[in-house]
Amino acid sequence: MQSPWKETILDETSQSSSTGTSPVTSKQKLSSNDDLQEQRTTSDHTVLHVIKCKAAVAWEAGKPLTIEEVEVAPPKAHEVRIKIVSTAVCHTDAYTLSGADPEGCFPVILGHEGAGIVESVGEGVTRVKPGDTVLPLYIPQCGECKFCLNPKTNLCQKIRVTQGQGLMPDGTSRFTCKGNQIFHFMGTSTFSEYTVVADISVAKIEDSAPLDKVCLLGCGVSTGYGAALNTAKVEPGSTCAVFGLGAVGLAVIMGCKVAGAKRIIGIDINKEKFSKAAEFGATECISPTDYQKPIQEVLVELTEGGVDYSFECIGNVGVMRAALEACHKGWGVSVIVGVAASGQEITTRPFQLVTGRTWKGTAFGGWKSVDSVPKLVSEYMAKKMKVDEFVTHNLPFTSINEAFELMHTGKSIRSVLNY
Repeated sequence: MQSPWKETILDETSQSSSTGTSPVTSKQKLSSNDDLQEQRTTSDHTVLHVIKCKAAVAWEAGKPLTIEEVEVAPPKAHEVRIKIVSTAVCHTDAYTLSGADPEGCFPVILGHEGAGIVESVGEGVTRVKPGDTVLPLYIPQCGECKFCLNPKTNLCQKIRVTQGQGLMPDGTSRFTCKGNQIFHFMGTSTFSEYTVVADISVAKIEDSAPLDKVCLLGCGVSTGYGAALNTAKVEPGSTCAVFGLGAVGLAVIMGCKVAGAKRIIGIDINKEKFSKAAEFGATECISPTDYQKPIQEVLVELTEGGVDYSFECIGNVGVMRAALEACHKGWGVSVIVGVAASGQEITTRPFQLVTGRTWKGTAFGGWKSVDSVPKLVSEYMAKKMKVDEFVTHNLPFTSINEAFELMHTGKSIRSVLNY
C-alpha cells in the first residue's frame, strides 16, 4: 500500500541540483492524510545536492528557537537524508535548550521525535532507499558492537562519541546557517524540514502509517511503554506506581496495563491529569499535596507494604528516592525513566537495597531500535496500543515556540508540528 504521506519530488530535486535552489515546492508542504500523494525522491543517477529548507535553530541556551533557512548537505557514505513530515516536542528538547544538558552544543537543531520520507542515501546504504517511510532513531542499532550483540541492553555505542558532540560519525555537521556550522542533536535533528542521520539510526516502517502520530514512537511513548514491558518486566496481578503523568508516565501506565498489572497508581501534583491517566489504565490517582506525610509512606500504607514496581517519569532526584522507598521489601523494583539535570545525585539509605529492593534505569524503554520500532508501529496500526490519544495539539512547524510553552505550562501531553 502506498503512503498518502508522499508526493513526487524528482523533477524539483533534479532542477535544484543544477540551479542550487530549494527542491521544496508548495506542493510538498505535507499536511494531512487526505490530500497527500505519493512522494518519491532522487533516482540513483541524480546528482545529490545541498538542500535549502526551514529549520528551528537554537542559537543559544535559554532563548526561543528561531525559524531560519538552513543548508542541508548531501548524505555521505552510510548516511541518509530524510524529509521530515511531522515532529513532536519532548521534554528532552527543553532540557537541552535550558542549558542543563552537559552535552548541549550551540547553535543546534533540536528534535528527536520525528517521522518522514527518505530523500536520498549515501554510498553503502542498504537498509533503506529513497521513498521509504522512516523514523529517525536517537539510539542507533549497528548490530555489531558488543552492546548490540548483548540481549541485556539496547545502548548501541557505535557512534556514541560523535553523536554526543553534535556531529555526524565523520566528525562534521551537515547543517549550516548564515555561514555558521549548526550542530546536530541526538543524531536526529527533526526540527529541520530535511535532516541527515547515520544509516544505523533509522527504522523503515510501513508506508500506511500516519506520520503525525507514529512520530511519537521515536521517544516518549516507546520509552514509557518499554520501561514497563522490557525494563521492569511487570508481571500479571502486580501493583505499580507511576510518578509523573506526562506522556512518558501515561505510556508506562499503558505498558503496565498490557502486562496485566492489577493495580496501577498514578501520582502527580496536577490533578487535572488524573482523568487522562484513567483512560490509559490507572486504577487510581493521588496527589502528594493531599498528604502531610511523604508520598512513599502513603503508598506503603495503601498497598500493605509497598508496590511491586514503581516508575519515576519526572527527572527529580527526590522523587526517584520516593519511588524506590515506595517499593515492597524483598522484591520491589523501581525504574528511573526521567532524566535529572547535570550534576544531580540520587541518595537513599543502603538498607533499602540490602532488604531486597532493586533500583534500575532505562533508555528508550530497552527497545533495540531498528528491530523494535517497526514492530511498535505495526502494533499501533493493529490498534493494540494507544498513540493518537497522546496528541493534544497539532500545530504548523512555525508555531514551535508555542508548542514549548504548552509543554512548560502543562497544557499539552504531546504537541505535533507539521511541515
